[in-house]
Amino acid sequence: MAPVFAHGALRLYLLALLESGPKHGYELIKALSERFGGTYSPSAGTIYPRLGKLEEEGLVATESAGRRTNYHITPAGLAELNTRRDELAGVENDISASVRRLADNLRDDIRTNMRGLRADLAATAEAARASVRNGDFSTAGTRQSPEGHRTLKEAEMLLQAFRDDIRFELRLQAGRQPLSPVALETVRTVLDQARISIRNSLPG
Repeated sequence: MAPVFAHGALRLYLLALLESGPKHGYELIKALSERFGGTYSPSAGTIYPRLGKLEEEGLVATESAGRRTNYHITPAGLAELNTRRDELAGVENDISASVRRLADNLRDDIRTNMRGLRADLAATAEAARASVRNGDFSTAGTRQSPEGHRTLKEAEMLLQAFRDDIRFELRLQAGRQPLSPVALETVRTVLDQARISIRNSLPG
């Protein structure tokens, strides 16, 4: 994967983010993730060393805010930012290009994974139909047997557990950062394919 930031560009962009006011490290990471639409999120190991370097150079300063350390731009940092506005505009253009590239890569990955998922679901549905045919489990026109009632309840419990688990994961992710359009499309596509495959596995 190509680098998201060119050499020195992240350093400059951090100064630009601090121009609007003091921020702690997590806020800077979140701001960068939002700028990339959730397609990229820098690690703490990427951000903090650069902040430390900026502090050494006198371009940012720190202050304690409870358990957190806030970073704010210094007059020297603002002066450097002002002299590099044209370069900052180029960084913004590079970020926009990176967002498009990363989104394209994610869409390609989703398409590839969905092809495999569709094949797996189709195979599972066909195996289920074959089991029903071979075992003559059809209950059309008859009352549901105790075994049929048990398997129905088990299927409903599986669906409920799946719903609760995914709902928890989605809410946990949304608490960190907004759900990206790519993730939403993945959920929609996977559920649509699962619905079709489950319906096809049911005896007609």
